[in-house]
Amino acid sequence: MEVKFGTSGLRGLSSELTGLPSALYMTAFCRFLEEKGLAQKGDVLLVGQDLRPSSPEIAALCFGAIKSCGFVPIDCGILPTPALALSAMGQNAASVMITGSHIPADRNGIKFYVPSGEITKEDELAIVAWAEKLSGSVLEEKGVSESDGGAAISAFLQRAACLLPEGAFKGKKIGVYQHSTTCRSMLVSCLEDYGAEVVPLGWSDAFIPVDTEAVSSETVALLQGWAREHGLDAVVSADGDADRPLVADETGLPLRGDLVGLITSGSLGAEVAVTPITSNSGIEKNGAFEVVRTKVGSPFVIAGMMEALSQGKCNIVGFEANGGYLTATAFAPNGHPLTALPTRDCFLPILATLHSAFSANKSLSELVADYALPYADADRIKNYAQERGSALMTFLRESDDNLAQFFEPIGAVASKSDIDGLRVLLKSGEMVHFRPSGNAPEMRCYVEAENEAAAKALLQKGLGLLKNFTV
Repeated sequence: MEVKFGTSGLRGLSSELTGLPSALYMTAFCRFLEEKGLAQKGDVLLVGQDLRPSSPEIAALCFGAIKSCGFVPIDCGILPTPALALSAMGQNAASVMITGSHIPADRNGIKFYVPSGEITKEDELAIVAWAEKLSGSVLEEKGVSESDGGAAISAFLQRAACLLPEGAFKGKKIGVYQHSTTCRSMLVSCLEDYGAEVVPLGWSDAFIPVDTEAVSSETVALLQGWAREHGLDAVVSADGDADRPLVADETGLPLRGDLVGLITSGSLGAEVAVTPITSNSGIEKNGAFEVVRTKVGSPFVIAGMMEALSQGKCNIVGFEANGGYLTATAFAPNGHPLTALPTRDCFLPILATLHSAFSANKSLSELVADYALPYADADRIKNYAQERGSALMTFLRESDDNLAQFFEPIGAVASKSDIDGLRVLLKSGEMVHFRPSGNAPEMRCYVEAENEAAAKALLQKGLGLLKNFTV
């Protein structure tokens, strides 16, 4: 079976995940919960899903496996991953989300949550071990489940409704790119409740993979066209399972997710922010908080937040370059208690970023200009075989001569970081970071430079090096 854990959850081709693999890994998760004393037979286990064509069948297989293990499946339906996690944590229950997040529609995945939140990398290894132990003994059997009646969605919307002052967006016109994200209706109602005039845009009955970390030129063109056509103050959206935000300014230009995280952290009064190595290097200079860097993936961010908690630190948050925002401690924005939600969320960063601009009587583009971040850009090469990406990383790490030779067409190497992928600082002050995807045949390239033109030129050079590499 070609399914495996990536940066966040189990992933694979829908054709390979649908069927026995779903039943096997769901059974393995149930056995893991029992083994660790995190759940026992008779306990409920919540299940949510995104809008991919394969998600209902995978969910039905999970229902069957959960029942066969003696647990009680509860169907939360189509909803954002953070809404599922919030509901499950509130009930001290485990949960699973059927979603492939931002990856193409022919792929899918399962995200696993213990009662305290996302599973760790160590938990992943334990679940894989159970799957190997159970291989050959698990039957593929679909099941049905009792519905939660929309309780998880309602609770999540109530949480979002307490973040900002009443009428915070009154007089503002905000577009919502709905496509096939699970929050497409919830986001509209949330913004309307804050007084905004909302323009729903781009509803799709077919699944559209929207990557908030590397927004496609086609998506940007859509956002810019809508911004002009409707005279919008902003356009917002999210990825497939709504744990990553997309915020675009009044011209339709998307804000980088790490900048959204920086703005949100400032608005909350964070004291510690944990973020991956791929987030902008200017965060340390712009944030009035301690910055902790990690590998890419929410499990690593969560581990960093938990480490900060163990050290007795307060007001701890985490965010990723894709904009997904996590809180490890409680906050009180607008004077209302906000419980910790240590899993990626898109609502908090969307609302906080919009409010930071509008409450200061600034446009989003003006707010962005207030931050002196290096100009960052990123893109990916699809269908870049994982074996090819692995060979490239091995070649670059073998020797400094290899590294210097490879980067010679771009510039001289000043230093490197090997936290996740390979991040190279050039003597020009520019940065190039190559990182193979952990769950798809893709190679990502991140760059930073003095201005937009320089960054875009550097990005094309970096992508060119990747395309020209042969095993």
